[in-house]
Amino acid sequence: MSKFVSFLENNLSGPMARLSEQRHLQAIRDGVISALPFIIIGSFFLILAFPPVPQDSTIAKWAADNSANILIPYRVTMFIMSLYIAFGIGYNLSKSYNLDPLSGAQIAVAALLLTVTPKLIEEEGFMLPMTNLGGHGLFVTMIVSILSVEILRFCKAKNVTIKMPEQVPPSVSRSFEALIPVAIVVVLMTIITIVLGIDLHHLVDKLVAPLVEAGDSLAGVLIPVFLITFFWSFGIHGVSVVGTVARPVWEVYLAKNAEAVADGASTLPYIAPETFFQWFVWIGGSGATLGLALAMLFFSKSKYSKALSRTSFIPAVFNINEPIIFGLPIVLNPVLIIPFIIIPIITTIISYAATATGLITPTYVMVPWTLPAPIGAYLSTGGDWRAVVLVVINIAISVVIYLPFFKMYDRKMVEMEKSDEATVAPSDSSVQM
Repeated sequence: MSKFVSFLENNLSGPMARLSEQRHLQAIRDGVISALPFIIIGSFFLILAFPPVPQDSTIAKWAADNSANILIPYRVTMFIMSLYIAFGIGYNLSKSYNLDPLSGAQIAVAALLLTVTPKLIEEEGFMLPMTNLGGHGLFVTMIVSILSVEILRFCKAKNVTIKMPEQVPPSVSRSFEALIPVAIVVVLMTIITIVLGIDLHHLVDKLVAPLVEAGDSLAGVLIPVFLITFFWSFGIHGVSVVGTVARPVWEVYLAKNAEAVADGASTLPYIAPETFFQWFVWIGGSGATLGLALAMLFFSKSKYSKALSRTSFIPAVFNINEPIIFGLPIVLNPVLIIPFIIIPIITTIISYAATATGLITPTYVMVPWTLPAPIGAYLSTGGDWRAVVLVVINIAISVVIYLPFFKMYDRKMVEMEKSDEATVAPSDSSVQM
């Protein structure tokens, strides 16, 4: 077993963990995460504009009459998420280089805005199209944000900056230090977008189209599910490793689905945004461990399992499962690793089929991940009650599969406790004599 673990650490787990720590990937991950408050709040206005109530109700009629105004907060938050993400990527990448993070963030935002060509509308003046500032423009956002900060770093390293006297306040000095890098970025992006007429968004769309489409296929959904549980089995945070690479694609799916809803589309284009995994696969946390928590709560025989079940069940309801993963443990546990990997694969296939066939609405609302799964699934699908039924079915499946493996492991725990008691008992009696 130790040789197998060592092999995986050297040939798969280790390299993937190091990849997730790569500077630019970390900046992208942290930049996307920094925009989550805007994405979550914007998502709720989609629910308000299209409430999960009968269409002939007073609330639904009011929402339909006022949807344009209700969606304004959505359009300045989630709809232009790339703008916030560009700021976050620029800030975090600059910070990792010990550069002024505010300068890096502002340059990244300027570079992104210069990929969007203003349109002249009669009697209105120039208007900036917002479509490419949403999830649609996320890949371009990553590229130009990283390029901008690298230009800032190059100028700093080569002293291609304007130096101010020491008496000048630091905030003013940093502004002038960024002057030349800003000029380079603005001129470069102007040449690309305006002079040469290159539509970076259209170009990148063509390049990443195979990746985007493959990621929404059944195979494309199963691969990250397997990898996340596989890494967790060896104590490596699977979501951090896989999510660093996959999250930008998942964010595109979520944004596209939300845009389709806002535009009144009857069908949504993507099945598997990150919210699909969160509410239908990772019920209780990675490995769908809410089922295991329920099995522990009602069927534990060992003292340790009983104690752990009482302390870990409530966190599991809110999708926090580190107490189970490291406390039971699941990590390096040859008995519990099997259902830990198998169950998410099964529930993924079921949930994917249910979504693909139209039995449930694809997710398009980002809600806080700490909500209990039935509530999160209901809200993320815009109020589809069938999503709640699917969650309950998946929980039942996870309990049924976890139960025999847990009982097998729990029996060993009981035997160990009896053995420990038998060892301790003689010494206790000798003391009493």
